Amino acid sequence: MRDVAIIGVGHTKFGRLKDKNFMDLLIESSIQAIDESNTSENDYDAVYVASMCPGEFCQMTGVASALVDRINLIPAAADHIKNGPASGGSAIKNAFYAIASGLCDLILVTGGEKMTHITIPGFVTSAVATITHHSAERIHGVSLPSFAGLLTRAYLDKYNAKIEWLDSIAIKNHKNGALNPYAHFQRDIEGFMKRAIEKGRGNWNNVNEYLRDLKSNPIIADPLQLFHICPISDGAASVVLCPADQAKNYCDTPIKISGVGQATDTHIIYEREDMTVLDALQICSKQAYEMAKKGPMDMDVAELHDAFAILEAVQSEDMGFFKKGEGAKAAAEGKTEIGGEIPINPSGGLKARGHPLGATGVAQVVELVWQLRGEAGKRQVEGAKSGITCNFGGFGNNIISILTERM
Repeated sequence: MRDVAIIGVGHTKFGRLKDKNFMDLLIESSIQAIDESNTSENDYDAVYVASMCPGEFCQMTGVASALVDRINLIPAAADHIKNGPASGGSAIKNAFYAIASGLCDLILVTGGEKMTHITIPGFVTSAVATITHHSAERIHGVSLPSFAGLLTRAYLDKYNAKIEWLDSIAIKNHKNGALNPYAHFQRDIEGFMKRAIEKGRGNWNNVNEYLRDLKSNPIIADPLQLFHICPISDGAASVVLCPADQAKNYCDTPIKISGVGQATDTHIIYEREDMTVLDALQICSKQAYEMAKKGPMDMDVAELHDAFAILEAVQSEDMGFFKKGEGAKAAAEGKTEIGGEIPINPSGGLKARGHPLGATGVAQVVELVWQLRGEAGKRQVEGAKSGITCNFGGFGNNIISILTERM
């Protein structure tokens, strides 16, 4: 296999983007990545577009073909990659294999979703819930938040953990998001608290009191509260890949994809031996580590899939950063802060950067590229040389890890 490098990235603002439609977002991040990679005059072999629900949300299904046409990359091959919230990671993985195998030399990967224009209550949550098992789970009304609440309760009980430790994850990620100009929420939780006080909605002495108040931070899926859960977001992100031995023909600071992994677990949650253990993540992260000839202790930064605060804690354990049952406590102790033992989600994560489903796995890799190139601004992890992602599909039944490092 050939080594593979990222030579350009693009990233729109994430958030409630009323003035841009779905295709506008895909085009914006794609053009950024193409321009940054200095490949605008080159012939692309393929374009992979990751998006979970463009048909349901935007009445568009031929999204890859449409993007190729709109940005004038015809006759490049075009594929729409769908793997639920892990669509972005799947698209990068497939592009990686196409380059590594020698079948392609230049590929654009773009992930995106447009969601916030939908006004029907519960429509987005219901659409996302179609990734659950239809006859064993979905017909009974389960949703991803309900599974996250179940996982949280199981974790708190099994490991004698505290819900306040999960508050620490939300506090950290909002603090990081406030430093990210592309984030959906560019305000820390103290900022939300102060605004609520100004509007006469309450009076709290500190952020911890604010987060424990069920009026300011209501229960969504017991015991998870509003600030433990990511928003619905619009946005897109892109990367351009080529063989590593050609990368410096295009840019001065290419980033190598040195490991990828993907694994699955039972579709039905109750068939798992222990739902607090993400077997698929243990397997796919091990695949990525072994391909790169590295281990968890070699990682300087990680972008994890914190759609719910509990997921960051559990993922940090199953990727080897902390022992089982210690991930949430480690966050509360500051070990996952920028400047900590293993900075997790310096971008703000899904909690603050936002979660436009198909864009998320690509945006995670874009953040690692910025970190490894030293271009992350106020959220920079000093001296970062290697980083890894967890892009979480289904409810842990299809997970992808991508490991990147400086060349």
